Amino acid sequence: MRANRIVSLLPGGTEIVCALGCAERLKGRSHQCDFPPEITALPACSSPAPPRDAAAAEMDGAAESLRQPVRSRYEIDLEKLRQLRPDLVLTQAGGEDGAVNLPDLEQGLARGAAPGLRPKIIFLSPAHLADVWQDIQTVAAALGAEEQARALLASLKERVVDVIQRTCMLKRRPGVACLDWLDPLVACGHWVPELVDFAGGRNLFGRPGQPSSWLEWETLRQGDPDLIVLMPSGLDLEQTRRQAAALAPRPEWKSLRAVKTGQVFLADGNSYFHRAGPRLVDSLEILAQIIQPVLFPATCAGQSWEKL
Repeated sequence: MRANRIVSLLPGGTEIVCALGCAERLKGRSHQCDFPPEITALPACSSPAPPRDAAAAEMDGAAESLRQPVRSRYEIDLEKLRQLRPDLVLTQAGGEDGAVNLPDLEQGLARGAAPGLRPKIIFLSPAHLADVWQDIQTVAAALGAEEQARALLASLKERVVDVIQRTCMLKRRPGVACLDWLDPLVACGHWVPELVDFAGGRNLFGRPGQPSSWLEWETLRQGDPDLIVLMPSGLDLEQTRRQAAALAPRPEWKSLRAVKTGQVFLADGNSYFHRAGPRLVDSLEILAQIIQPVLFPATCAGQSWEKL
């Protein structure tokens, strides 16, 4: 039976549902779900923890305390969730902003509901780009939208192949550092290292398929990247610009090759890069424009990324 009343507690999941042409079936969202813009009219079933406007170090400290698997990264309004009567809930148990506590969610949804009316819960926990393709198929199967999924995946993969075909024979690939957080430094993991390689760069920090990891200043200095992309998770371009300003006085920052040569870039990490959905392909195209500007015209500059 196809799902007709969906609540997505994960931005990537929300974007998958909409890309499959099933936006009208969404009845609720998380506080982080903001794309496409029209879904912000739906009731939010969660609230942030910590506040998004907290200082960078405070946010990071709070986020670290919430990385434990037994705790949620946000508060879920279970009463509102039950009132929406979903037959499908999309969420994630760990690895990305939006992780939830599985027992709490299951118990909360089951409270007062007849066994046959308990919603199905689908967890989307991708680590690689290929996992996102699988998640699209999984969601499509629950929605009865397999045909739409085939068309969507064909389009997304064609765009990825177009980038790879233009970069696969490059002899010079600049060393790239993608930073998930700036105070303290965190190197991007999961699919970002793959995207860097596809886009014609050499990823220097962070391991494909693994969570983002702490990065010491000395390690960054020794790696001395040719190019740095600042893409803090949860921050848009303006917020990233403000956070980047705090790096300027640091002597370690000034000593880096990329800083000296003006090869530091800011990217919208809230809309791109950290959302495991169709816009990861947009993220790949953004990186291609940054890393290999001769091959890829800067069509997104000033909107989703800019030079520092």
